[in-house]
Parts: sequence; structure tokens; C-alpha cells
Amino acid sequence: MNLWPFNRAPKTEAKSLTSPSDWLNEIFGVGATNYSGVTLSVDAALRVPAVASAIRVISEAAASLDVMVKEKEGRTETDLPDDPILPLLRDQANEWTSGYELIRDLVIDALISDVGGLAWVNRVDGRPVEIIHYARGVIAVEYDLATREPKYTINSQPVPASNIIHLRSPFGRAPMTLAREAIGVAHVLERHAARLFGRGARPSGALKFPKGMGEESVKKAREAWRLTHEGNDSGGRTAILFDGAEFESFQLASTDAQFLENRKFEILEIARAFRVPPSMLFELDRATWSNTEQMGREFLIYCLEPWLRALEAAFRRGLFLPDERDGRVIRFDRDDLTRADLNTRATVINSLISSRTINPNEGRQWLGLQPYEGGDEFTNPNITTDAPADPQESDDATE
Repeated sequence: MNLWPFNRAPKTEAKSLTSPSDWLNEIFGVGATNYSGVTLSVDAALRVPAVASAIRVISEAAASLDVMVKEKEGRTETDLPDDPILPLLRDQANEWTSGYELIRDLVIDALISDVGGLAWVNRVDGRPVEIIHYARGVIAVEYDLATREPKYTINSQPVPASNIIHLRSPFGRAPMTLAREAIGVAHVLERHAARLFGRGARPSGALKFPKGMGEESVKKAREAWRLTHEGNDSGGRTAILFDGAEFESFQLASTDAQFLENRKFEILEIARAFRVPPSMLFELDRATWSNTEQMGREFLIYCLEPWLRALEAAFRRGLFLPDERDGRVIRFDRDDLTRADLNTRATVINSLISSRTINPNEGRQWLGLQPYEGGDEFTNPNITTDAPADPQESDDATE
């Protein structure tokens, strides 16, 4: 498939390695140096479990929701189940990418890269036939300084903005970039813990000799001590000291004693940066049976909902031509995240049918059941009875 049907020659774009772009740093595994003293690349940040968990819970939750195309007339929206765009978002975006993977990866890019999530829409006769999510850095974007209108290029060749799906983060900065310092501290704590338990970052104590010892004597004393008191099977052995030697045990400082508390606090900082409830990052100190459901509702309202709105707008701009946008919209079905248990749903649906707010077929649709004949009538099954027989018909039957 020829992806470059452009008649004019591509323009040469100059790049300076003295001030490389974020995507260039990411390609070479280079990141900005934090005040914590670490150079934090995207790969290093994703090795912090809280960061990877926050990104996964947001991106996978968004990609798990059902996508719908609707026709909009005023405030009324009607499903278009046969719209040709739906298979690209539900089934296959292209031959090697599913619709689920496309949405998930777009959100991931917007969470970790200041450029945002970018994908190219391939059109044939004006109709989208595939959506390609290129690697970060292939699609470049530049903004007008006054209007902030974006212009896009793919491998330095300009492409129409109407063929680009662009999911952008608030402030024009990714949450991972804004939380770089907090992630850097968490990364340092992870590294210190690995060294502490892996190589013994802090010795348990020190041998003190009052008399001067030569270099050769120090080596022999050290080897003898390690042979006797270090190793898997050396715990609990009695130490024998001579020539006035003393063993001084090192005590943990107050900040070291609160090492776990420091690591937990960094989880809360990362949760704040991504607006994810701490319980969804498996920090369960303040999670209870009563507030877990409330935190899940807050995740949907304050964290996921803004991303879903941004996704709907990005898909609408990139998949519909300007003359199609007035009457068609893309929506994510939030019911999967707000769905209660079966007993609660049955009670609510029965109440709504009894109050004639919905009809039985609409209630069956919520449960994933097929409609039945006569189920479109707004009747109250609790008080509706069969109509009484006509008295005249009763008399005729008697005669």
C-alpha cells in the first residue's frame, strides 16, 4: 500500500542535537536529570511499579469500554450500528493492530509523552479504511504561536490535520513529565532497596582494633570474619575477638526506620499526579469496604471521564470529515464501569419500568437480552390488569 501519495517533494527539516526533542531523547534512552540525581528516561520511569500500574489502569480501562457511533439531532443521539468506522475501533484498526490496542496505546502515549498520542487515518475515496499508530517520533507536530493550530508531518512530509488522531494531555505536558521529580524519588528508593537487600548497602557493624594493624593483617582479619560470620549458614555463631578488638553494631537512623513510610508516600504522590485513587495502585492502608466503591466512582468521574471526553473529540476530528461532524459523534459506553451487582440492577430496572420511565425492552437491553413483542409499551406491570370483558359479548355468549 502506498502511504505517500504526495506530489510535492518533502521539505528538509533541520534538527539540532544540542537541544533534542523529547522523542529523540526517548529513542536513545536519555531523559532529564532530576534533583534526586538520576537521569529518568521513560523506560526507567515505567520500572517504578506505581507508575506502570497507574498508566495501565487508565489506558486499559478506557480501551475496555464499548465504542459507539451515534447520529446527533439536537440533544437526541441515535445509535448507528452499521457505521463503517465502528469496525476500526471495535475490531481491527489495521491488519496488525486491534481497536483495543489502538485506544490503549494512544492513551499510554498521552500519559508519558508531551507530544501526546498520535495516529494516522488512511482514507480511500474519503472513507477511513485503516488507522495506523506509528512509533513515537514518526509523526511530528508544530503549533502556530498565536492560534495554537497544529500542523502535522510524517517523516517530514506534511499531512492534513483531518487525517490525524491527536490525543493531548492537559497543560500540553504529560502527567509523567509533570511528576518527574516524584517518580525520580521513587526510583531512587527502589534502587536503594535493591542495593540494601542485594549487596548490603548498609553494613551491620564494624570491627574496631585499638592497636595499629598493617594492611596484610587487616586483610586476614576481614577474610576470617567473613568466613565465620557471613553467609547463609553463619547466623548465630559466637564471635571471638582478641587483642582488644570490639564489634560496633550500626543502628538505623530515624529516616531509615521510616523507609517503608517514605516509599508509601511516593505511591500517593504518583497517584496524585495521575489522579488515580491509591487503592487502584494497591496502596490499601486507607481502603475499606465502605469507601472502595466511592473511590472507584471518583476514578471514573475525576480521572477517566476527562480522558474519555478527549478521546471522543480526537476520534471525531480524525475520523469524520468537516461536513460529517455536525451530525455524527463517537461515544464510549460508561455503563460497564458503573454497573452494580445483579440484584441492585434488577431492583432499579423494575422501579424504572414501574414508574414508566423506561419500557421493558429498554430494561432488557441493559441486561444484554433480546427485546420481545409488546415490550416497547410504557406500562406498569404491577398495576396493569387485563381489560374486563364486554357485557354485551357476555350476554350473547349466554344466549
